Amino acid sequence: MKTILLGILLLTQRYTPPRTPEGQPDLQGIWQVRNTANWDIQDHAGSYRIPAGLGVVEGGEIPYQAWALAKKKQNLENRLADDPVEKCYLAGVPRTTYLPYPFQILQTPEAVVIASEYVHTWRWIPLAKVERYDGYESWMGDSRGHWDGDSLVVETLGFNDQTWFDHSGNFHSDALKVTERFTRTASDAIDYQVTIEDPKVFTRPWKMRMPIYLHNDMTRVLENECYLAAEEAGKPIRGRHPEDRGAAAPSNPPR
Repeated sequence: MKTILLGILLLTQRYTPPRTPEGQPDLQGIWQVRNTANWDIQDHAGSYRIPAGLGVVEGGEIPYQAWALAKKKQNLENRLADDPVEKCYLAGVPRTTYLPYPFQILQTPEAVVIASEYVHTWRWIPLAKVERYDGYESWMGDSRGHWDGDSLVVETLGFNDQTWFDHSGNFHSDALKVTERFTRTASDAIDYQVTIEDPKVFTRPWKMRMPIYLHNDMTRVLENECYLAAEEAGKPIRGRHPEDRGAAAPSNPPR
């Protein structure tokens, strides 16, 4: 882990990112992680529906309060039923960033938009001053961004307590604050750092860090509806399943 972080630091110091016409670092493109943080953000062996992988938590340990650690273990035992992503719900922040799906970053001088392939998730991150709403809460929170040198810093508040950090049951409360740093370190890489603060659940703030990689062979993100049943889409399914395209066309195709 230390070797990986040292390599990221050296790249960050050497690389000069491309610029938008307004002079901001250009983060635009379609990006995706190559890790297993979605399943478990800590070091873990492989198990049922959890591929083995190295953790992304700095220091390796998550500083849970005693009651919260017991709750995390309960979540792990019930993950197949209780993980919000298993129910096709929004994944929240920061988990949406390291889901096994690509996402696209778009920029204007006033805002950054992040659009994920997963269930039409998108984030609007204003760079200008926008007042927050008192009492606001949501699955994705209320984000505000600014530039710190070549890094995009995003502070997000206003969460509900319904999302998890991963499939292994790491969780938070509605007091969660997430601070993200996006720093382009190469033509095809972003250094992604996250600081987690939640005094209801953790004894202190803690951090995650990982690289995100550019897709050079994609021009747009697609759609992953993630419905458990076709009827949940709220509209009839038209056409045929791709696996059935080789079969003879129906005499009366659906209209």
